Amino acid sequence: MTRCLIVTAHPRGRSLTARLAATLEGQARAMGWQVTRRDLYDGFDPVLTPEERAGYYTTPADTLAQDKADLAQAQVLILVFPTWWFGFPAILKGWFDRVWTPGLAFDHSPGFGPMLPRLDRLQEVLAVTTMGAPGWIDWLVLRQPLRRILRLAILKPCAPKARLTWRVLHSAEAVAEPRIIRLEARLAADLTRLQRRL
Repeated sequence: MTRCLIVTAHPRGRSLTARLAATLEGQARAMGWQVTRRDLYDGFDPVLTPEERAGYYTTPADTLAQDKADLAQAQVLILVFPTWWFGFPAILKGWFDRVWTPGLAFDHSPGFGPMLPRLDRLQEVLAVTTMGAPGWIDWLVLRQPLRRILRLAILKPCAPKARLTWRVLHSAEAVAEPRIIRLEARLAADLTRLQRRL
């Protein structure tokens, strides 16, 4: 059975982020996947502790055991979040800081060379984000900074075998229902395609 971890990062329970995450969760369950959904606004503290940081080069801190287990077991990771200031929401960045740790997501290589990946089970990552800016700013002016960060700075060193599917709803502040429905149909097709590749 495919193990899927869905991570959401939006403070409002009735947000577009929540709607898209619920749609994805429903389809994943309908396909028979074992789904764990983690709403980071349900009690997750994004602040890296002094002990956690110290453990990066000694013994990793014994914190967030369930979050780390969910990540380690996931074959599919679905991230649903808004893009704010062309970056991750702080709480999602904190999840990367505190959960994607040495000994779980990667190991340090001798001499501080490239990291050694550990997330071998992770095969597919579907990132779904909303953005207030129009697409031309994201594509032509900034060259999709978050996509590059996720692909090159997070997945490549930790889960290089994982394939990234990137979906953005631009101009999302005043989006009409037909555009949302089209995105939901595209996401449904994405999950079907992912299922065939697993």
